[in-house]
Formats: sequence, structure tokens, C-alpha cells
Amino acid sequence: MSTKPIPAPAEIFGEQGITPEDRSYRGSRFSEVKAAVFDNPYQAVWGAPGEPPLPRYRVTNRSVWAGALPGGRPPRFKLASMRALDSGADLRWGDDRRGFRRLVRPHGVCVTGRWEVTEDSPYSGYFQQGSRGLVIARISVGTSMTLRGARRSFGMALKLYPTDDEGHAEPLETANVLLADDLGGNTARRITEVTMTNAPQLTGWARGSQIPVLLMEGLAFMMVDRMPSMRQVYPIAELGKPAGEPTRAPEFMRLKAAPGQPAHGEAEDDVRDQVLAHLFDKGDPTPRRALTFELAASDRGRRRGNALLPRGERQTITDWRTLGTVRFDDGVASYNGDFVVHFRHPTWRKDRDDPATATRRGGKKVR
Repeated sequence: MSTKPIPAPAEIFGEQGITPEDRSYRGSRFSEVKAAVFDNPYQAVWGAPGEPPLPRYRVTNRSVWAGALPGGRPPRFKLASMRALDSGADLRWGDDRRGFRRLVRPHGVCVTGRWEVTEDSPYSGYFQQGSRGLVIARISVGTSMTLRGARRSFGMALKLYPTDDEGHAEPLETANVLLADDLGGNTARRITEVTMTNAPQLTGWARGSQIPVLLMEGLAFMMVDRMPSMRQVYPIAELGKPAGEPTRAPEFMRLKAAPGQPAHGEAEDDVRDQVLAHLFDKGDPTPRRALTFELAASDRGRRRGNALLPRGERQTITDWRTLGTVRFDDGVASYNGDFVVHFRHPTWRKDRDDPATATRRGGKKVR
């Protein structure tokens, strides 16, 4: 791990909208993105004596709503939402090489490992049996809350490469999916206790004083896309798919901790420390264990309720089919993991298997 000085982040900085860097994206190499993520770690060796505490970045109603009122410039969250949908870039360095400030979910821990589908599957692309790929993921919690005891919204942004060769030479375009347990938050003690799907629960009242942040998330994505509480997973069903073969994507995807794993990180309050404790012994730079999630998919579910009522919106999904595993065997909490790595949000499709039905095409929302 690099020990270069970590830039001191400003309250808000970096270009939130699309830049020439985004437009020039033509794929990336797993080794280069992993190296970037592991550069500028907050702790040179996690948990070693004398290492500084992990930083905390405040998410405020003011920072998220900045520029949103009539006449406001720039409308930060709207620009960030459009960029998240339109930019496939895996890294966003910016002109100053300092990246960009995430308006929500600013704290994360990045993990790397392998995707493997071992069971028979009716889906296409990298959901098919025998698929093996490399993954880079960022595990985070919503808003400013990272400590156990507070309501936290556990989530994972996952980037899948269509290769299991860590040294692949040619740039490859990645498939990105977004998963969460409850966008409002819950009191689960650790990530191994939650179920993350692409259609998470939504208990809006649980955000308390930061309900306006949740409202802005929903409003911004409704303005530039559709269905802010669900992200489709067709990018994985299209990854590595032969030209001309029809897309067959599941409606729902789920990751939950595989059973039988030791409960590491019991003494840690911060979700970042809890995840790293599954991989490392404190003060030892060599990963000693892995954190494994079961991968499952389904096509049957129903959403009910209202986000701002006490029960909120509830997604009931049945007929889960276990497909394989996602196994993480290395990780880091780093400045570049919070400010530089980027995960594209799939735009909504009326028919998830048909690109022509996408709500957003060519950088614009279409009817």
C-alpha cells in the first residue's frame, strides 16, 4: 500500500457532472483500478498501532440540496445523478487528481475478489453457469452514519470484469450493479446480518433529520431517469453475451453473507473496520481470510407502501434461485476508494431485456 499524503478533502469539491474524462472512457484494466483504489489508504496497515482513525465526512441537507432551488447553480445532486447514469468511467480523477466528493454514501471500504456462477441459470451473460469474473466493490452506509447503534443503510456498489485474469492486458468495459438493504436505514449490527438487493426496502422516516436528503435522492433520479428505489441488473446479463443473443436478465438480484462464516469484527463499531476484520488481523498487511456472499436471483416480487409512512415501502421477493458466490479476499479503506473509484448506475428500461426501451439515451431522458 502507498503511504503518500492524503489530500485534505474540502466540504464539496470535484466536478459532479460529466467531464471529458467521462466521455473518453473505453474500458479499464482490473489491475490498474485495483492499484488506484489501494493507493492513499487512510491507514498504511489497518489496525496497526499509531495509525490515525478513519475519517468522517458529513452529509448535510444543505450540501445535498445546494443549487436545487430555482436560479441555483450548479444543481449538484442533479448533475451527480446524470453523471452516475451516463458515465461508464471506472475511475474519475479530475483535473486536480483529487477525484470528486460523494454527496451521499461518502464513507466506504473497497473489497476485491471473484464472481462465480456454479448453478444452472436461465439468464444470459455473466449470470450463466460457469461464469467467472473479477470484482471490485465498495461497501458503504448511507449519509454520515458508520457506527453500530445508529440507523445505517448498508449498501454495495459492485463492478464486474468479464475475465478471471488479474493481469489482463486489454481494457475491458465493466458491468456495475447497486444493492442495498434499506435505503432509510436499520439497526443491524454488521453487514453479514443484512440482505442486499437491487430493490431494497425504503423506510424513509428512519432518516430522521436527514429525510430531505432521501427526498432529494428520489427527486433527482425521477427528474433524470425513473424508479429511484430500484436499479436493474441487466448490465451483468449483457456482459460477455455473444452478439445477437437475446438478453435474459433477472428482475431481482440478492447478495447475503454465506452461512458458516466466523463472526469477525465483533468488537468493531465502524462498518469499515468490521469488513476489514473479516479479511485481516489487525496490524498484519496480508489478508488471512475471505468474506463470501451467496448470489441469488428471482423474477417474482411485489412492492407496496409509501416511503414516508412508518412501515415505508416494502419489497416482497419470492422464489429466489441460488446461482453462485461472490468472494472477497482483499480490501482497503482509502481516499481513492471514497473519492476516485466510480460505479455507473444502470438507467431504467421499460423492458429490462431491451436497450431500445431505456428511459435515458444519449445523455438525455426520453419518454
